[in-house]
Amino acid sequence: MKVVVDMNKCQDHGQCVFAAPDVFQLDGNGRLAYVSDPDDALLDEVEEAADVCPLQAIRIEG
Repeated sequence: MKVVVDMNKCQDHGQCVFAAPDVFQLDGNGRLAYVSDPDDALLDEVEEAADVCPLQAIRIEG
């Protein structure tokens, strides 16, 4: 699985962080940081994160 976040859309609301904390984090400046190739076992969490993103900035490939 590959996670892609459109950083032009992302406004760092952080909903993804609550849904998939092993994949998404907010850095010290409040900006989104994420693991682009997380373990496939985290697919359900990543799908939930994509669903709750208010701007639909998260895409899952592969």
